[in-house]
Amino acid sequence: MADQTTHAERACFVVTDGRRGMENQALGLAEAVARLTPMRILPVQVPRTGDLPDPGPIAPDLWIGCGMAAVRAASEHRKAFPDAVFVYVQDPKMAAHRFDLVVPPEHDRMRGANVFAITGSPNRITGERLAAAERAFAGQIAALPAPRAAVLIGGDSRHHRFTPEVAGELLARLRRLRGDGIGLMITTSRRTPENFVSALGEAFATDDGVWLHTGGEPNPYFAFLAGADWIFVTEDSTNMLTEAAATGMPVYRLLLDGKPGKFARLYSALEAHGAVRPFLGRLDSWTYRPLHETERAAQRVLEIMARKGDI
Repeated sequence: MADQTTHAERACFVVTDGRRGMENQALGLAEAVARLTPMRILPVQVPRTGDLPDPGPIAPDLWIGCGMAAVRAASEHRKAFPDAVFVYVQDPKMAAHRFDLVVPPEHDRMRGANVFAITGSPNRITGERLAAAERAFAGQIAALPAPRAAVLIGGDSRHHRFTPEVAGELLARLRRLRGDGIGLMITTSRRTPENFVSALGEAFATDDGVWLHTGGEPNPYFAFLAGADWIFVTEDSTNMLTEAAATGMPVYRLLLDGKPGKFARLYSALEAHGAVRPFLGRLDSWTYRPLHETERAAQRVLEIMARKGDI
């Protein structure tokens, strides 16, 4: 009984600056660890600059951070919680020594004794979460014509540009899909150009075959993934590509302008896994084993915790 009590009291700090893309990666890994061993997950938001907040009276057994604000926090939290296992998602640049484990994307080609590289990024996709989301939005999904496609739209990044030419071609492709009778579930991001969001609204405002989500709650993102026969993702987002590949559904990569650089290695890895293909105008159906890199990283975290005596 005493051992069960100890397990129930275990805690994991999830440390980010609050941005959703960062938080979802760290939370995804924390939740995967919690599925392997009882773990209370406590999000800790730290500022990008300035003083760190008081973490409170709870001492974590596991600390998972993502983003450069978390790198800064790790230096102080290491002193406060010397017995915790510290894990960082992504590449912490010159601060890898602060962590027991670093989980970067394989396309970064980071190497080191404490590095466990994965394809893409950790995520929160599970069969249970997708099924729950599909139930929650069942009526709205059923109102759309079948088959259906989820369309996940990002925007400009350091390597990719969402140019007017790209926007025009993407809108034309979405119209062609509707012309072929495909129901569309479209979600934009904070990086999507406002004029393109407006163009989507104008193009599909009176179309009952399109569900356009441009922000706000409740967020149907997981329901879109669950209810799709195909998933289309703009190639700028490692997170969205990896999340889509975790569903087992066919994923099409939508090309943007620019030079992908290291991300070409990510595309190759996802294509080699059988999950992702570039969209060239024709819809195909195929199957593959859902990408479970988050679970693989969680097992590595558990091994380190066991070695340190935290489980």
